[in-house]
Amino acid sequence: MLGVKPYIAFRGNCREAIDFYKQALGAEELFSQTYGESPMADMGSADAIMHATIKVGDTHIMMCDDFHTENFKTGGNVSLAVGLNDVDRAKTIFESLSDGGNVTMPLDKTFWAEAFGMLTDRFGINWMVNCDTPQTETEKAAA
Repeated sequence: MLGVKPYIAFRGNCREAIDFYKQALGAEELFSQTYGESPMADMGSADAIMHATIKVGDTHIMMCDDFHTENFKTGGNVSLAVGLNDVDRAKTIFESLSDGGNVTMPLDKTFWAEAFGMLTDRFGINWMVNCDTPQTETEKAAA
């Protein structure tokens, strides 16, 4: 099955980001390998992350430390979207991700969602948290 997975490059703080996302999102660390543990030991700091994969719900996010600083820009036009159907959980995740970051749109009720908000986390990664409006019994039956 074809799939697309986000891949985030960090500027030497990938391990910190992994630990942060484990706490903030309940992510599971599936794999991580440092440059020092790899055949590419000469390409980066020994304790820097050469490649890692975390799992958030059903989604895998891949990441690494990237020391190619020319033209390196964090964020840009990509956001990672978290979809939920539990408002309390959405609030918890939003608060956790915004710790040390910048809220660009506070989490609040919208015309399409019980709760929606946007932020840039402490690593410069853009996030959207969306909590669907609960379906009526009629809508559930029709689905």
